[in-house]
Amino acid sequence: MKLAVFSALVCSAAAFAPAAQNARMTFLNADAAVETEAEVEVEVAAPAKEMSASIPFLLKPKNLEGYVGDIGFDPLGFSDLFDMKWLREAEIKHGRSAMLATLGFTMQQFWTLPGYDHVDDSNLGPTVVGASAMLQIVLWMGVLEFWTNKGNVTMETMFNDPARVPGNLGFDPMGLAVGKSQEELDLMQFKELKNGRLAMLAIGGMIHHNWITGDALF
Repeated sequence: MKLAVFSALVCSAAAFAPAAQNARMTFLNADAAVETEAEVEVEVAAPAKEMSASIPFLLKPKNLEGYVGDIGFDPLGFSDLFDMKWLREAEIKHGRSAMLATLGFTMQQFWTLPGYDHVDDSNLGPTVVGASAMLQIVLWMGVLEFWTNKGNVTMETMFNDPARVPGNLGFDPMGLAVGKSQEELDLMQFKELKNGRLAMLAIGGMIHHNWITGDALF
């Protein structure tokens, strides 16, 4: 009788043992699944860093996005330090000035304004016309700058009007922008930017060529 009772108790204990082990394994598997899901969520949450198209070893400047002519070129990080509208205005105006300068620098060698002495080296042109003529250019460009933006000529005030588009002075005497779609206008602005950037490099090279060689450009 005692042997029968002892056997029943052993069988009962053996019956309960696997269930406890399975429950423990279930808890362990659940914890592992939670950890795995957390790791997956962390990996997915980390965004891939986009690199610059023009300088592949640098990050893409985020403040250039949406601007015509953006190729991710900002190695010194100016777009993170200054207002992008002001930077774009400065680029457009310097590009326009450089395009005029390259034309004038070249023409100086072959054509002379009436009443002035001819010089082959265009770098000597300012010495021919004198300081008064050069100061007049600076003065009247300042007046034009002041007039076109109602006196808002500083970085802090230039874009008080949020609707003002950088570089757009409303100057289109030939009507080239009339009837154009936004896509066509963006293409025209892109061409102006590309030519302006090229001209800024060109006038720098032309001036230094004459300085270094001491000869005329052509």
